[in-house]
Amino acid sequence: GVCGKASIELVRTACETLNPQNAFEVKAELLLNLPQLLRDQQASFDHTGGIHASALYNIKSETLELFEDVGRHNALDKLIGYKWHNKVIPINDSILLLSGRASFELIQKAGMAGISIVCAIGAPSSLAVDLAEELKICLVGFLKENKFNIYSESHRIVE
Repeated sequence: GVCGKASIELVRTACETLNPQNAFEVKAELLLNLPQLLRDQQASFDHTGGIHASALYNIKSETLELFEDVGRHNALDKLIGYKWHNKVIPINDSILLLSGRASFELIQKAGMAGISIVCAIGAPSSLAVDLAEELKICLVGFLKENKFNIYSESHRIVE
Protein backbone atom coordinates (compact mmCIF):
# COMPACT_ATOMS: atom_id res chain seq x y z
CA GLY A 1 0.00 0.00 0.00
CA VAL A 2 0.95 3.64 -0.10
CA CYS A 3 0.49 4.49 3.56
CA GLY A 4 3.53 6.43 4.71
CA LYS A 5 5.02 6.72 1.24
CA ALA A 6 6.14 10.19 0.23
CA SER A 7 6.84 9.88 -3.47
CA ILE A 8 5.40 8.35 -6.60
CA GLU A 9 8.62 6.43 -7.24
CA LEU A 10 8.08 4.42 -4.04
CA VAL A 11 4.59 3.27 -5.01
CA ARG A 12 4.52 3.19 -8.80
CA THR A 13 3.24 -0.04 -10.26
CA ALA A 14 4.90 -1.28 -13.41
CA CYS A 15 2.01 -0.67 -15.76
CA GLU A 16 1.24 1.17 -18.94
CA THR A 17 -0.91 4.25 -18.67
CA LEU A 18 -2.85 5.64 -21.57
CA ASN A 19 -2.28 9.35 -21.92
CA PRO A 20 -5.59 11.11 -22.53
CA GLN A 21 -6.25 11.02 -26.25
CA ASN A 22 -9.24 13.32 -26.10
CA ALA A 23 -8.32 16.33 -24.00
CA PHE A 24 -11.81 17.80 -24.04
CA GLU A 25 -13.04 20.72 -21.96
CA VAL A 26 -16.01 20.65 -19.63
CA LYS A 27 -18.16 23.42 -18.23
CA ALA A 28 -17.87 24.09 -14.52
CA GLU A 29 -21.66 24.12 -14.24
CA LEU A 30 -21.82 20.53 -15.45
CA LEU A 31 -19.41 19.40 -12.74
CA LEU A 32 -21.48 21.11 -10.06
CA ASN A 33 -24.49 18.98 -11.04
CA LEU A 34 -22.67 15.64 -10.84
CA PRO A 35 -22.73 15.04 -7.04
CA GLN A 36 -26.53 15.17 -6.93
CA LEU A 37 -26.84 13.02 -10.05
CA LEU A 38 -24.63 10.41 -8.43
CA ARG A 39 -26.49 10.55 -5.13
CA ASP A 40 -29.86 10.19 -6.88
CA GLN A 41 -28.64 7.03 -8.60
CA GLN A 42 -26.97 5.29 -5.66
CA ALA A 43 -29.66 2.73 -4.80
CA SER A 44 -27.41 0.69 -2.49
CA PHE A 45 -26.29 3.78 -0.60
CA ASP A 46 -29.94 4.53 0.22
CA HIS A 47 -30.20 1.18 1.98
CA THR A 48 -26.83 1.08 3.72
CA GLY A 49 -25.38 4.57 4.02
CA GLY A 50 -21.94 3.07 3.47
CA ILE A 51 -21.45 2.26 -0.18
CA HIS A 52 -18.98 3.94 -2.53
CA ALA A 53 -19.62 4.59 -6.20
CA SER A 54 -17.70 5.26 -9.38
CA ALA A 55 -19.61 6.71 -12.30
CA LEU A 56 -18.92 7.91 -15.82
CA TYR A 57 -20.76 10.89 -17.32
CA ASN A 58 -20.65 12.45 -20.75
CA ILE A 59 -20.48 16.19 -21.45
CA LYS A 60 -24.29 16.35 -21.44
CA SER A 61 -24.44 15.14 -17.81
CA GLU A 62 -25.81 11.79 -18.90
CA THR A 63 -24.82 8.79 -16.82
CA LEU A 64 -22.93 6.26 -18.91
CA GLU A 65 -22.05 3.75 -16.17
CA LEU A 66 -22.33 3.56 -12.39
CA PHE A 67 -20.99 0.87 -10.10
CA GLU A 68 -21.21 0.63 -6.32
CA ASP A 69 -19.22 -1.35 -3.77
CA VAL A 70 -18.19 -1.21 -0.12
CA GLY A 71 -14.70 -0.32 -1.31
CA ARG A 72 -13.75 2.72 -3.41
CA HIS A 73 -11.23 0.66 -5.34
CA ASN A 74 -13.70 -2.13 -6.02
CA ALA A 75 -16.29 0.28 -7.41
CA LEU A 76 -13.75 1.66 -9.88
CA ASP A 77 -12.46 -1.81 -10.72
CA LYS A 78 -16.02 -2.87 -11.59
CA LEU A 79 -16.48 0.16 -13.84
CA ILE A 80 -13.18 -0.24 -15.68
CA GLY A 81 -13.63 -4.00 -15.88
CA TYR A 82 -17.06 -3.55 -17.44
CA LYS A 83 -15.64 -1.17 -20.03
CA TRP A 84 -12.69 -3.48 -20.73
CA HIS A 85 -15.00 -6.49 -21.09
CA ASN A 86 -17.07 -4.50 -23.60
CA LYS A 87 -13.92 -3.34 -25.44
CA VAL A 88 -14.42 0.36 -24.61
CA ILE A 89 -10.88 1.15 -23.47
CA PRO A 90 -9.49 3.78 -23.53
CA ILE A 91 -12.29 5.65 -21.80
CA ASN A 92 -11.21 9.03 -23.11
CA ASP A 93 -14.50 10.81 -23.69
CA SER A 94 -16.05 10.69 -20.22
CA ILE A 95 -15.84 12.26 -16.79
CA LEU A 96 -15.14 9.91 -13.89
CA LEU A 97 -16.81 10.77 -10.58
CA LEU A 98 -15.62 9.10 -7.38
CA SER A 99 -17.92 9.18 -4.35
CA GLY A 100 -15.05 9.51 -1.88
CA ARG A 101 -11.38 10.45 -1.83
CA ALA A 102 -9.09 10.38 -4.86
CA SER A 103 -6.11 8.25 -3.94
CA PHE A 104 -2.96 7.60 -5.92
CA GLU A 105 -4.18 4.12 -6.82
CA LEU A 106 -7.49 5.40 -8.22
CA ILE A 107 -5.70 7.98 -10.37
CA GLN A 108 -3.31 5.28 -11.55
CA LYS A 109 -6.27 3.07 -12.53
CA ALA A 110 -7.92 6.00 -14.32
CA GLY A 111 -4.67 6.62 -16.21
CA MET A 112 -4.44 2.96 -17.21
CA ALA A 113 -7.98 3.21 -18.60
CA GLY A 114 -7.29 6.46 -20.48
CA ILE A 115 -9.70 8.58 -18.42
CA SER A 116 -8.82 12.26 -18.79
CA ILE A 117 -11.07 13.97 -16.21
CA VAL A 118 -11.44 12.63 -12.65
CA CYS A 119 -13.66 14.30 -10.07
CA ALA A 120 -13.95 13.31 -6.43
CA ILE A 121 -16.47 14.26 -3.78
CA GLY A 122 -13.64 14.11 -1.24
CA ALA A 123 -10.02 15.15 -1.10
CA PRO A 124 -7.22 13.96 -3.35
CA SER A 125 -4.00 12.78 -1.75
CA SER A 126 -0.81 14.65 -2.58
CA LEU A 127 0.45 11.61 -4.50
CA ALA A 128 -2.80 11.56 -6.50
CA VAL A 129 -2.25 15.19 -7.45
CA ASP A 130 1.36 14.50 -8.47
CA LEU A 131 0.34 11.55 -10.63
CA ALA A 132 -2.58 13.42 -12.21
CA GLU A 133 -0.18 16.21 -13.20
CA GLU A 134 2.27 13.70 -14.66
CA LEU A 135 -0.44 11.88 -16.64
CA LYS A 136 -2.15 15.10 -17.77
CA ILE A 137 -5.39 14.07 -16.05
CA CYS A 138 -7.66 16.92 -14.99
CA LEU A 139 -8.23 16.27 -11.28
CA VAL A 140 -11.06 17.93 -9.36
CA GLY A 141 -11.59 17.41 -5.63
CA PHE A 142 -14.01 18.48 -2.92
CA LEU A 143 -16.73 18.55 -5.59
CA LYS A 144 -19.91 19.91 -4.01
CA GLU A 145 -23.07 21.45 -5.44
CA ASN A 146 -21.62 24.96 -5.29
CA LYS A 147 -17.81 24.63 -5.36
CA PHE A 148 -14.79 22.50 -6.16
CA ASN A 149 -11.01 22.64 -6.30
CA ILE A 150 -9.00 21.97 -9.46
CA TYR A 151 -5.62 20.32 -8.85
CA SER A 152 -4.30 19.68 -12.35
CA GLU A 153 -5.05 20.56 -15.98
CA SER A 154 -7.22 23.50 -14.86
CA HIS A 155 -7.51 24.82 -18.43
CA ARG A 156 -9.90 21.92 -19.13
CA ILE A 157 -12.61 23.39 -16.86
CA VAL A 158 -14.34 26.38 -18.45
CA GLU A 159 -16.99 28.82 -17.28
